Amino acid sequence: MSSEKGRWRWSWSSALIGAAATATAATALVIGRPKGPTFELISIKPKSFDLNHLPTVDADLILTVHVTNPNMVPIKYSSSSMSIFYNGSFLGTAHILAGSHPPKSCQLLKLPARLHLSSPAASRLLSDVAQRKLVLDAAVDIGGTAKVLWWDHRFNVHVDSHFVVDPVFLDVIDQENKAKLQFFSA
Repeated sequence: MSSEKGRWRWSWSSALIGAAATATAATALVIGRPKGPTFELISIKPKSFDLNHLPTVDADLILTVHVTNPNMVPIKYSSSSMSIFYNGSFLGTAHILAGSHPPKSCQLLKLPARLHLSSPAASRLLSDVAQRKLVLDAAVDIGGTAKVLWWDHRFNVHVDSHFVVDPVFLDVIDQENKAKLQFFSA
């Protein structure tokens, strides 16, 4: 559109440029819509067991978790602790170190975990070991920033996980992970 002494005149080139800009912005919003990361527990490796204070047992483990960032932007996240539960009771924590994740990529994270099994849960554990089926739940909140152009956008991811583990070989038999992503305006 051009102006002649305060009057507007129709211009096909301006209309086409405006339509192309609108279509590009709409496509970027649809394709670039933020998606929550995906998590998959790959393996559990024992580091040490402390049986000196029976009937309680302390265990140090390494959890290997496969994390995928499906977004078109890199993210940085802060350190956090994942709470692990057995039979509804708090069992221990796994620590997530601060880091970053490139766009459209996946990484393996090694999470050190410390578990403390007390006597009330120990009796149930013996039954689960006999059945070779241990059910664990975990929850974590991870905060960070996603860089879009020149701006950092703060986000929080809440992950709830449900795992079925073979307590003899520490194989992951089944799992369900739900991630909820929340962005904050600056």
